[in-house]
Amino acid sequence: MRRLSIAGVLAVALLTALALPAHLQQQPSPQNAIGPAFLQRLSAAAIDRAHLSVRYDPGYVRIAYPDGDVPADTGVCTDEVVRSYRALGIDLQKEVHEDMLQNFSAYPNQRRWQLAHTDTNIDHRRVPNLRVFFSRKGESFPITSRAEDYLPGELVTWDLGGGVPHIGIVVNKKSPDGQRYLIEHNIGAGPKLEDVLFSWKITGHYRYLGPYTTR
Repeated sequence: MRRLSIAGVLAVALLTALALPAHLQQQPSPQNAIGPAFLQRLSAAAIDRAHLSVRYDPGYVRIAYPDGDVPADTGVCTDEVVRSYRALGIDLQKEVHEDMLQNFSAYPNQRRWQLAHTDTNIDHRRVPNLRVFFSRKGESFPITSRAEDYLPGELVTWDLGGGVPHIGIVVNKKSPDGQRYLIEHNIGAGPKLEDVLFSWKITGHYRYLGPYTTR
């Protein structure tokens, strides 16, 4: 009877593990231990931003470095990500710039924008650069059509059509039908919480816990 009980417990544990999103089916690590708390804080920071009035403005602006930002009442989709991380003390402007300095060829600056050097005014505000950064310094997950694979605090990028990129943060609020987490993003009407996870072609799915964690 004891053997049967142990086998039953193991079977339940296996089924529970299989029910988790694929990127959570892994061995415990220091990063996994701090990850859930950090991701919830990032989600909360993004939700807070949805109450702000921000005019969509994709213009090039010269800003300070580090901790530089465009005027608080303007911004684009990437600024939602940058500002949410900054609320947690993480400066993506600095982190992206430092990685680009050491690994410029890994980024699309030269191929896409014919740039031969970094630019702290704009590099961190471009979705293609953030995609490279998050895949290098964070975790990149498989793109799926399973809503349960996309968890609060994670990042999603899309192609809106014609190669136009977009980025948003998965937050801890559900769609009206309870099937999907909402996305905090700015696609032109300011910061919004919307049920848009599968509205466009997903091009990337990432998790980034900051510069003091390792993959």
